[in-house]
Order: sequence, then structure tokens, then C-alpha cells
Amino acid sequence: MLRSLKELEGYSVTATDGDIGTVVDFFIDDQRHAVRYLVVEMGGIFDKRRVVISPVSFREVDWSTHRFNLALTVDKVQHSPDVDVDMPVSRQIEQEYSRYYGYRYYWGYTGVWGVDAYPSMLANAAWRDEQVKRSQHPAGDTHLRSAREVRGYHIQGTDDAIGHVEDFVVDDVSWQVRYLVVDTSNWWFGKKVLVSPAWASRISWAERKVFVDLSRQAIRSSPEWNEVPAVDREYEARLHDHYGRSGYWSSEIGAGVARDPRRTEDHLGNQ
Repeated sequence: MLRSLKELEGYSVTATDGDIGTVVDFFIDDQRHAVRYLVVEMGGIFDKRRVVISPVSFREVDWSTHRFNLALTVDKVQHSPDVDVDMPVSRQIEQEYSRYYGYRYYWGYTGVWGVDAYPSMLANAAWRDEQVKRSQHPAGDTHLRSAREVRGYHIQGTDDAIGHVEDFVVDDVSWQVRYLVVDTSNWWFGKKVLVSPAWASRISWAERKVFVDLSRQAIRSSPEWNEVPAVDREYEARLHDHYGRSGYWSSEIGAGVARDPRRTEDHLGNQ
């Protein structure tokens, strides 16, 4: 299913032996367009701490009770490496994190999650020391950005400004970002549209802008999204046809991406 990240904020996070805390943000990979970590606030009023949790750690997600259930203990999470969640996260920090939990790296491979398309597969792949040699990165190498920080970034088309990022629509199994929710209310009376991150030509962090390979008129005449109808495959096909772009689902099938057995029909919902 496809889900709004905003709607997932406030979800509870539970370990095998107790509650961890509440989701307050997400870290998104700006290269592969995937949610790599939840930012979870632990503790009480006077001893709050924020930790990051990878989808690799998920045991299951209970959508009916708004709860992420982890295959981790409370103690394991409490003693996890410190991550400054107010700054972009470097590969060096991720290496330390992966070593602590015993997870294989996801980067350096063709799949979104290592050699596969789903984080659940990495949970069964143990850490191996030879990963360190093949995955070295410069000290300043950062690819993860806060979803809250990117919300509000302006969308710049090929000919003019279009609007700003309001939210993200993600696949709740692969955790890939399928669409940016773009608010065009400064020009077209509150119309919201969906734009695939694959259609972005570049991102300027200094300017807080996302540059897309789409004209302002193309965005203006695109199928509107008003958050009520489901983002089903029919809507996605109309959206991609409007822009003359092939659907991501076609390339995944062509590449032989296995379908996760837990997956249901893609749409945006709160089931």
C-alpha cells in the first residue's frame, strides 16, 4: 500500500519487551528515494532521547493500532549509537549503526535494500567484516535527509516555480518514496499534485529547492490529488501517462523484482 508519511508520525514503536516511544520524523535517502530510518522519541518529559530505527528491524506493522512492532529489545535500542537527528546522517554513522545491530549494508548494491528490494531480506543477512573494505566513503558523504526538513522545499519546474513539498507518499513494504506531494496553492487555489522523485533533475540543499524536469503547465494540468481518493494503480497510470513517463511498476517487473508476500494492492489508505 501507499501511505502518507505525515500520517505515520505519532505512531507508537514497541520492542519485544516493552514500548520504545513515538515516531516524530523520518530520514530519506536522496539517491534511492527510500525511507531508511524512523526517528523515534524515547523517554519521559525530562529524559527524552531520539533514536533512529531501520525498517530492517520491523517485526510487523499494525496499521489498525498505529504501531510499529520491532524485532529488538528495549535495552538494545536504548544502547544504540547516538545519532544527531538534526543533521544529515553520514555513511560513517550508518556503518557504526549497522555494525551495532549486525545488519548488512544496503548501499553498494543494485537493489534498494542491498541485493533485494525489501528491508525484511536484510534482517536475515548477518554483518560481515569484509563489507567495511568495499564500502568506504569520504568523511563528508551524506545521503540522508530529514523528511520534516525537506517539507517546504520549493519545486522549480523547467520554466517557472510550481509549489512546495508538503508530504511524501511511500510504499509501506519496500519503503520507497513513490511521490512528493506538491502544494501549488500559491498559484492555483490549493491544488495538490503528485510528482515522482525520479522526475527530479537535482536538489539544491543550499537553496532549499527541488528541480524537476516538468513544465509549470504540465504540473497545472496534471490529475489532481485531494487526499480522499485512493492512490490506486489506475490513478498512477493516468498520472504517468499525463507526463509521458513509464510506471515504476513496469521497470520492477521487467527487472525481475520479487513481490513481497505481505504486500497487498497498492493504494493510499489507513487500514
